[in-house]
Amino acid sequence: MHPSRRRRTRRRLWTAVVAALALPLTMLGTGTTPAQAAALQCSVDYKTNDWGSGFTADLTLTNRGTDAINGWTLTYSYAGNQKLTSGWNGTWSQSGQSVTVQNASYNATVAAGAAVSTGAQFTYSGSNAAPASFAVNGTTCAGAHQPPLTVLTSPTAGATYSQGQAVPLAATAAAADNATISKVEFYDDTTLLGTDTTSPYTFSATGLTVGSHSLVAKAYDSLGASASSTPVGITVASGPALVASPTQLGVQQGKTGTFGLTLSSQPSANVTVSTARTAGNTGLSVTGGGSLTFTPANWSTPQNVTVTADAAGTGTATFTATATGYSAAAVTVTELAASKTYDARFLDLYGKITNPANGYFSPEGIPYHSVETLIVEAPDQGHETTSEAYSYLLWLQAMYGKVTGDWSKFNGAWGLMEKYMIPTHADQPTNSFYTASKPATYAPELDTPNEYPAKLDPSVSVGTDPIAGELKSAYGTDDIYGMHWLQDVDNTYGYGDEPGKCEAGPTATGPSYINTFQRGAQESVWETVPQPTCDSFKYGGKNGYLDLFTGDSSYAKQWKYTNAPDADARAVQAAYWADVWAKAQGKGSDVSATVGKAAKMGDYLRYAMYDKYFKKIGNCVGPTTCPAGTGKDASDYLLSWYYAWGGATDTSAGWAWRIGSSHVHGGYQNPLAAYALSSYADLKPKSTTGAADWGTSLTRQLEFYRWLQSNEGAIAGGATNSWAGRYATPPAGTSTFYGMYYDQQPVYHDPPSNQWFGFQAWSMERVAEYYQQTGNAAAKTVLDKWVSWALSKTTINPDGTFRIPSTLQWSGQPDTWNASSPGANSGLHVTVADYTDDVGVAAAYAKTLTYYAAKSGNAQAKTTAKALLDGMWNHDQDSLGIAVPETRTDYSRFNDSVYVPSGWTGTMPNGEAINSSSTFSSLRSFYKNDPAWSKIQSYLAGGAAPVFTYHRFWAQADIALAMGSYAELLE
Repeated sequence: MHPSRRRRTRRRLWTAVVAALALPLTMLGTGTTPAQAAALQCSVDYKTNDWGSGFTADLTLTNRGTDAINGWTLTYSYAGNQKLTSGWNGTWSQSGQSVTVQNASYNATVAAGAAVSTGAQFTYSGSNAAPASFAVNGTTCAGAHQPPLTVLTSPTAGATYSQGQAVPLAATAAAADNATISKVEFYDDTTLLGTDTTSPYTFSATGLTVGSHSLVAKAYDSLGASASSTPVGITVASGPALVASPTQLGVQQGKTGTFGLTLSSQPSANVTVSTARTAGNTGLSVTGGGSLTFTPANWSTPQNVTVTADAAGTGTATFTATATGYSAAAVTVTELAASKTYDARFLDLYGKITNPANGYFSPEGIPYHSVETLIVEAPDQGHETTSEAYSYLLWLQAMYGKVTGDWSKFNGAWGLMEKYMIPTHADQPTNSFYTASKPATYAPELDTPNEYPAKLDPSVSVGTDPIAGELKSAYGTDDIYGMHWLQDVDNTYGYGDEPGKCEAGPTATGPSYINTFQRGAQESVWETVPQPTCDSFKYGGKNGYLDLFTGDSSYAKQWKYTNAPDADARAVQAAYWADVWAKAQGKGSDVSATVGKAAKMGDYLRYAMYDKYFKKIGNCVGPTTCPAGTGKDASDYLLSWYYAWGGATDTSAGWAWRIGSSHVHGGYQNPLAAYALSSYADLKPKSTTGAADWGTSLTRQLEFYRWLQSNEGAIAGGATNSWAGRYATPPAGTSTFYGMYYDQQPVYHDPPSNQWFGFQAWSMERVAEYYQQTGNAAAKTVLDKWVSWALSKTTINPDGTFRIPSTLQWSGQPDTWNASSPGANSGLHVTVADYTDDVGVAAAYAKTLTYYAAKSGNAQAKTTAKALLDGMWNHDQDSLGIAVPETRTDYSRFNDSVYVPSGWTGTMPNGEAINSSSTFSSLRSFYKNDPAWSKIQSYLAGGAAPVFTYHRFWAQADIALAMGSYAELLE
């Protein structure tokens, strides 16, 4: 995400400010506009979660007018004896049957087309009818027209068809509010297959290629509303095949489990299918369905095979189904201890995630950011991926190895990452020209996108890179061993920056490296200009994309990559657990080679500890007066927001550069990885000072948490060695940490990078793992206070559903750090602005509580972890995993302007114009072909905010990991 522009004969570096690494969905913001005197128009959506004697009510108020609502009071009445217990996201009160909700201070303004959510808990007896009407500020709200209900009834999820066989698509569609269904479209991912305008809605899909397909039905009604079905994944095989579902199964001792079998195509005569254990644990055996007969009539109806576990064994076995003329189907069954209910859940969800038909992976096996394609977060399309997703895949496969004893998948996941997400030598060909005494040329970071391009300034001194030489000595190469952060897996944009290829173009079929974020703290995902990592001036303008970001007198073709340190640290974290768990099984040698690669990655990850331009850490004010570093004095020993490197594509006139980042976020730290890289023998780096640096980092990270811990217990934003990204003078009185200045929202301001509770859960989970492994007192001090705060803000409802913090708001600042006598931070405060049932964040939070409870014995932490896991398991499952609906008011920004300087013109690979009139969606016309686009179109035209149920890879992996962690430590 950090492009550099360079003269062909001089070493230059761009100024790109930040890398938006895995910016979570809840961090996306919307703008507001002043209220005018136009008539108020509104709608209220009312949903309940009822357990018989009580219920929670969730209300979404949508502003359907043309002007903002500044301050709102929502009123409605019940017909029964419903009694208010408590409310959130507003001030709730009740008088008789009348209920009033007044806005909170943080959600008083509702922009035109935007929505706010509020909710409460009630008790009742008898009936519980929904309110008949709602009013906002005395104006009765119109009911929202509901989109049609669309269900893809054929094919069955997980079905397999033979190549050339027609796939029968069928859907049901029901319209609301007296509307009628006008048509149903059928899609293969985002490709329209066919349309039907009369019920029953069907289409016969022919010509589907061999591999996995995600099928969707989309219905339109006579009032212009439309909605898509849940995706159904199928597989097309090269010939007749047996199909098993699931292919991963956990069976507890003394119990049975089943998997289903079908044929991929209709036979002309009866087919006998035999199933038997072909390898592995003899404690598992087929006790039913060992011989099944499929006929031309029932070939697609699943028939079950029953597997029984004995009373004492553990371990995996392979069961293989065979039939003459058909490809065999294999199922891995793992026998678990009788008590391991949560390991069985892990394997159940692991099977859904890894089922090719469910759409989590590309044909190469790369994890997508999400199954769904229409999603805008840090990745701006669902079938992009991040280094974060690769790191979660590693962790998921490590847990699989712990549960099953099979370490081939963990090693395979590292190999996949190494092949596709760590640039090869061909991708970074000119590192040998890098000069450690002159790492890069300075350019300032600027406040807003319209201030770019930023001018390079070679007069500003930069420090010396002290680790380049020892890394080359240790590993015999000038190349960097770290992941780039963002990949366009399906080459949707068309740059075609495949591993080893530079701008191969739209016809390239492999995954393509891309970049987005570049221009200052205020540049949101809605304001980015996508660009390639290898810029050969084939696309963009006359200088490719380079002159949009950094000003120079001339530009050279170049490559550049950005690393997300939290993802590489998570990869090391996963390798640590793989090594610990494999050794416990007597299989340490199975993972030793991969663990060695993780140690190498950790060695290079130290670049994230350095000031962007290797200037000295502490009281660094003024680009010309802040002194250049002379070695380790340029290291803050913390994990910053990124490190980046790049160079010329011309190997005959080469140059190369490297930078760190001056901005450090509390949510990125990983003391478990620091512990592993400094003190755990198998992960100690080869370089001369690597282990020692990580030892210093471990102490510094724990101090950093203590310094950032608010009076209540939550962890605040972070610190910077370069105020405003240009070594500016911070406000008088700004507190410091080893001379670095407190930054409430380091790196990003739209939305603020410190507001997402997920960063709290992710980061504290790493502290809790370190504490569980070592009992470290400093880690326990931070956790004791944080867990107490988090538990006080967590609600487990009587029916098992839950609410956890979502958006945080901050005030004050910490005391200036005194290592010998840390301050109490009585002036640093956090409040919870709103709450959520986000299952991915809840899983990370549950893991934190699990590891903390396992070491501390805290009973409330243990029971709350279990309640969170049980709540999502019992309430939020679907055919693809565990997920909850999300209302995306931020999608009002699809038409946001993207700043391009006046007079600058260029083209995207598909020919879309880049100019001063560009918008987010004009640079991404592929979205208008997405089957879910009509939801956005309706919203932009004044309709209700769209609701999506997303299956993000990281979230599904984190939920599975939380189940496995609870099984290991507390079950």
